[in-house]
Amino acid sequence: MSERILPWRGAANPSSSAEGTNPGSFANPADVGGPLMFSSPDAPGMPTPSVKTAWDFLPPGWRRQGTRAVAPEGFSPVTQLEHARLGTITPAMRRVAERETHLRPEQVRDEVAAGRLILPANRVHLGYRLDPMAIGRASKTKINANMGASPVASSTDEEVEKLQFAERWGADTVMDLSTGGDLDACREAIVRNSSVPIGTVPVYSMIIGRRIEDLSVKDILANILHQAKQGVDYFTIHAGVLREHLPFVRKRLIGIVSRGGSLIAKWMLHHGQQNPFYAYFDEICDIMREYDVSFSLGDGLRPGGLGDATDEAQLRELETLGELTERAWRKGCQVMVEGPGHVPFDQIEYNMKLQRRLCHGAPFYVLGPLVTDVFPGYDHLTSAIGATAAAYHGAAMLCYVTPKEHVGLPKKEDVKQGCVAYKIAAHAADVALGIPGSRDWDDSLTKARAALNWDKQFELAFDGDTARAFHDEDLDVDTDFCAMCGHDWCSVRISREIQEFASGKAEGFERGPARQSPALTLEQQRILEQRGVLSPDEIHRLAGKTKRAVGASSGERGECHSDYVEPAAAQLIQDERLVQIRVPERAVEGPPPGE
Repeated sequence: MSERILPWRGAANPSSSAEGTNPGSFANPADVGGPLMFSSPDAPGMPTPSVKTAWDFLPPGWRRQGTRAVAPEGFSPVTQLEHARLGTITPAMRRVAERETHLRPEQVRDEVAAGRLILPANRVHLGYRLDPMAIGRASKTKINANMGASPVASSTDEEVEKLQFAERWGADTVMDLSTGGDLDACREAIVRNSSVPIGTVPVYSMIIGRRIEDLSVKDILANILHQAKQGVDYFTIHAGVLREHLPFVRKRLIGIVSRGGSLIAKWMLHHGQQNPFYAYFDEICDIMREYDVSFSLGDGLRPGGLGDATDEAQLRELETLGELTERAWRKGCQVMVEGPGHVPFDQIEYNMKLQRRLCHGAPFYVLGPLVTDVFPGYDHLTSAIGATAAAYHGAAMLCYVTPKEHVGLPKKEDVKQGCVAYKIAAHAADVALGIPGSRDWDDSLTKARAALNWDKQFELAFDGDTARAFHDEDLDVDTDFCAMCGHDWCSVRISREIQEFASGKAEGFERGPARQSPALTLEQQRILEQRGVLSPDEIHRLAGKTKRAVGASSGERGECHSDYVEPAAAQLIQDERLVQIRVPERAVEGPPPGE
């Protein structure tokens, strides 16, 4: 056999014990403490990382002394960034290290000090239920779930319910984007009930009861202070949309799709003045520092269709966001930067790596991006494809997209679908980047699958209810095969029986004897009802496990399994219920004449 040269570049094997036969990640070697952290190899022509970090943008009067900073006499640190610069490991940093098991507390602190990692944790929210987490490329990829009441749908109770649903399905942060109802009460309820960081777009609530043209600087600062006092952990501030950028939007296919961006553009055109969020950015920083609210610098000129992606308006705003990142760091504020929403697949890497350079490694938080525009109703899928690539090439947090994107306000089931799609994207990127231990979960499920241990598979599955319901839709017996292949054709069963193979023999994953599966739970029944494949009577029988095996006088035997019934009877059931592949007799007897 000729020698094979694999494109291995030194990343850690994402399996803690290098199980299996996979050679490991093809990503760059881990560089925690450097600009590449966990990173993909650069395609030719990609922008190189910035040589600067938050250390290059210390506040006036500060100086660096070795690996720590020295602040002016009498200074009292408030933000996680300020504590990190002074060498302090805060309780929040220790908690993050417990959750990010591949990072030590010292590494968390140093990444925060460099501006490459943020801990969005408002001091007020820390007094409620907030469980501190981190966003940055040194940590695992995070996902955000958007929600919020609109003028035509939803309420505070519904939004709190959606918050809890999003937490259940893996959202690492939640943004309250309410534009209707009692915004103040809704925000208060969400913050008090949330264990994950909460983000908002303050300009939304600033214009309730007034026209955008009537918005004053006093209104802006007062509203930001109010939401900071409520405990919001990060604000999307659209300070990068400047008057001089607007001419580049005129020929776009869809103009400005950011609600905040379009509102501020209208304000600037009406008043003939610069963006007030840009003009008064330092004052906004002072308020946010007091409560340690993190910046999520908004991309008000993000593209809303493939035809407008990576255009002059978007890139000029990104340059401004790099400038604002530097200004916020000088004020002691934590910063992440928001990124584009519709980008052709071939342009995703460039977008991620240009931000890495212009914003000096500050965490990138991207919406999708969607890689095609023609699948409304399925945009959680079109965007999850782009999100996987974005995270692999440098994005630290992915803002989910639900099936309702572009067409309506997400309901609970849409929240679940968006979260699941984005947990897939985030986890896939972490494995590809070689984050230590990121593949252990996959390997455990693989061993359960190899052993045909159905209970263990569903226990390990991210959504075990759906997996179990889908299985029982075809077979209500935990057999040594599944309904896709049937008994005789099951390669996993055959491999497990070959003594020379380790497949299916991992300690702790052995399956017991075939048995009838447990009765369906209410959630599993609901899943099957939504699918509409089985009749209500069939679902009811599955829920009560009232089916009987062929030839059985009681419920002791399960259906369609040769361990329970005579082979001929089992084959009869398979013929009736499963799709079988018929093999011509000559393929069994031998090759045709002449071969």
